[in-house]
Amino acid sequence: MDSETSTGHVSRKAVLRAAIAAGMAVPTAFMGVPALARTLGDGPVAPALTPECDDGDHPTVEQIEGPYFKPNSPLRSSLLESGTVGVRLTVSGYVFGRACLPISGALLDFWQADTNGAYDNTGFRFRGHQFTGADGSFKLTTIVPGLYPGRTRHLHVKVQAPGRPILTTQLYFPGEPRNNTDSIFDARLLMTVRDAGGAKEAAFDFVLDVPQTPNPTPTPTPTSTPTSTPGGTWAVGRAYRAGDAVTYGGRGYVCLQAHTAQPGWEPPAVPALWRAA
Repeated sequence: MDSETSTGHVSRKAVLRAAIAAGMAVPTAFMGVPALARTLGDGPVAPALTPECDDGDHPTVEQIEGPYFKPNSPLRSSLLESGTVGVRLTVSGYVFGRACLPISGALLDFWQADTNGAYDNTGFRFRGHQFTGADGSFKLTTIVPGLYPGRTRHLHVKVQAPGRPILTTQLYFPGEPRNNTDSIFDARLLMTVRDAGGAKEAAFDFVLDVPQTPNPTPTPTPTSTPTSTPGGTWAVGRAYRAGDAVTYGGRGYVCLQAHTAQPGWEPPAVPALWRAA
C-alpha cells in the first residue's frame, strides 16, 4: 500500500512501520492500531500473504485441523521444556477484526511436530494456548517443526475471538522445497521469517471474520507545493505539507509527507515524515 493516501494524508501503516523500524515508541494517536507484524522482513519483495488488514478485508483462510489436535492444552506462550532440541523459533503478531482493529482476549491454540517430525499424542509437548493482550498481540516461543512424509513444514493453530466461531488454520515457512508438493499448502498463510543468530523470528497477523466499527476517516490535508514554509518550532496540531521546514530541538527538518502533527510524531521520532535538513 502507498504510504500516502489519495487525499495526501499519510497512512497510519507508514507511520507505524517507520516508528518501529527506528526503535521509537508508537505515536499516541495510533496506540489502538498496532503495526502489521507482517512488515517484518529482510528482502525488498514480500511473499504473497494473507491480505493485510484494512477496512473490509477478507479473513485469514481456513485449513483442515488434521489428525493430531488435542483439546485442553496447557496455558503457556512458550512450548520449550527442559532438554528441548531444535532451532528456536519466535512467532509474533496480532489478531485483528474486519476493520483492522485489534482483538483483545482472543484465544490462540498452537500445536506442532517436534524437530523429528513427530507429534506428542499422549502428552502435551509442543502444544499450548494463550490469549492476546489488550493490544491484540501474541507471541509464541517454540522450535522450527520437523518434516514428515507428505507435508511441508508448518504450525497448526486455532484462533477464536471471545464468543465468536473458531478459525482453524496452519502457518507456513517461505522457501521450503516441499511447499511446491504439499497439496494443503496455501501461500496466503506464509509467515515472514528471518534469521536471528542461530534462531528464527517469524511474524503473522490473523484477520478474523468479526464485524467492527472502523476508526473515523482522517481529515484530508492539502498536498500542493507550499509557496512558503511555516518555519519556527514544530507544533502539535499544525498541518504540514511536503517541503515545509521546521525546527525542533535546535535542528532543522524538512517534511516528507503531508500530515497534521500529533504527539509522538516529533521530527526525530518518525523518519517517514521528516528528514534532517
